Amino acid sequence: MDGLLSSLLPKLPLGGPRIAVLEIYGPLGPVIRGPEFVRTISALAQDARVRSVVIDIDSPGGSAPVADSIYRALRHLSARKPTLAYIRGSGLSGGYLIACGASKVVALPTALVGSIGVILVRPVVQELMERIGVKMVITKEGRLKDMFQPFREPTAEEQEKVQALTSEIYEWFVDAVATSRRLDPEVVREYATGEMFSATKAREMGLIDELGDWETVLDMASELGRVPRRLQYVRPRRPLLERVLSRGGATMAGAVLAELESRLSPRLELR
Repeated sequence: MDGLLSSLLPKLPLGGPRIAVLEIYGPLGPVIRGPEFVRTISALAQDARVRSVVIDIDSPGGSAPVADSIYRALRHLSARKPTLAYIRGSGLSGGYLIACGASKVVALPTALVGSIGVILVRPVVQELMERIGVKMVITKEGRLKDMFQPFREPTAEEQEKVQALTSEIYEWFVDAVATSRRLDPEVVREYATGEMFSATKAREMGLIDELGDWETVLDMASELGRVPRRLQYVRPRRPLLERVLSRGGATMAGAVLAELESRLSPRLELR
């Protein structure tokens, strides 16, 4: 376990308790990748030197599975040591769900909070293909196997099933917020229109705990963890192959191809 922790956490002077800071900036999925952050959060839970953790958030949300995996990892972490979420710019949809995994949520008064809702994005390129004279031939087994293909419009049956899927994830999102924030699910459902709120309004609604700045959240982390304000900034380590390839242009090319592929694939997002 010591070897794993040393590979995930940066090298720092030995000794002394500290506050760990993990930054989550940007969209979930293309920038914030679930497995890397889950491993890092798990390492923080095991590190005895880390007495409290601050999750510094500025995210519009994104991939539902990425948000879910980080949220669950933070729930486990906050059960072991004080974990504070600080929303400095935006904590929206999946970004807000991640904040709910912390013990307490603090936000800058001008930050944006909420946007509780689910969206499934599916591009349709049928008209474009017709214009350029391209046809797609599909051979399948399973009546609905091609229901998410971008080469045709969805049928009424397919739209009904997609709506049922998004409704299921929506109800899970509402329940997760209600449980984490100790609110009645019906109250959260009233808030869960997809709209965003100012942090000041969000505090009145019970979606966050406190308004404050960076100094506020560090004071809280120090007090709750009974630890001096010695900060340890933590960043997930990229896979070895990616670090090697990043020395050339392969990473950029791979990122472009992955982005193109993702835009043609259905995406269930908390955004």
